[in-house]
Amino acid sequence: MAISAGDTDPNAPLAKKPVSFQNLAIGAALNMFEVTTLGQPFEVIKTQMAANRGQSMPQSIATVWSRGGILGFYQGLIPWAWIEASTKGAVLIFAVSELEYQFRALGASLPVAGILGGMGGGIAQAYATMGWTTFMKTVEVTRSKGGDGPSKSTMQVAREIFAKEGIVGINKGVNAVAVRQCTNWGSRFGFARIVEDMIRGKDKSKKLTDLEKIAASSLAGALATWNQPIEVIRVEMQSQLKVAGRPEKMTIATAAGWIYKQNGIIGFYRGVTPRICLGIWQTICMVALGDKVKAMFNK
Repeated sequence: MAISAGDTDPNAPLAKKPVSFQNLAIGAALNMFEVTTLGQPFEVIKTQMAANRGQSMPQSIATVWSRGGILGFYQGLIPWAWIEASTKGAVLIFAVSELEYQFRALGASLPVAGILGGMGGGIAQAYATMGWTTFMKTVEVTRSKGGDGPSKSTMQVAREIFAKEGIVGINKGVNAVAVRQCTNWGSRFGFARIVEDMIRGKDKSKKLTDLEKIAASSLAGALATWNQPIEVIRVEMQSQLKVAGRPEKMTIATAAGWIYKQNGIIGFYRGVTPRICLGIWQTICMVALGDKVKAMFNK
């Protein structure tokens, strides 16, 4: 989900942002639209490249296609991506609204409060809903679906993991998800506010146009991919690929060591291109389309 900080006046009296349940519902619907269209294909390609770091993007796309044609690009969509899409926005908005207000009350500037609020909101997302949904999406992309026996459904796989490893198993890699979301949203909120301030220039109360908000959020989303290494580490921790010598139980540190040993520094940036594309698509859906939909309901 992309967030725009547009139309925020740093000189306005301090007040907690109201949380509109109508906007939460619209956000959930837009997230569902985003992930069901181009969002999940970009996510699957990104995961495929991060898990199979020797593959080029064309090779990754061909591999995904071989796992079911066009449906291969929607592995993990139902139910995991839909569950994630319908809940993560509400968690983020509630957390950021509260945290930004508290940090501003303590004297933080708008950009600093935005960064800290985004970081806290990202952590809340990870531990509330995204840990297990992200894990199961990665399982769907990386698990073996061949063999002579009948293919297991995604729910069967989830039940088996839960029966064997409990809540810890189904949330494998959640700490890496938390670091990713923390740095991702902290960066997006911070960069968006910095870019928007640059667009406003001296007139800090200037309202941004739709195009300016899209540009600021898209640039912020692209700049936020500086944390791609933790995303590759997250995929490695959650991957179901079986490789000789690969540690069975991975922490962030052991996953990072394994990636570096196998692929060097460049291995930490596999999948960054589809991730940037994903960020742009999220921005178009959540900022451009989102403002239009909200305007329709507010008439």
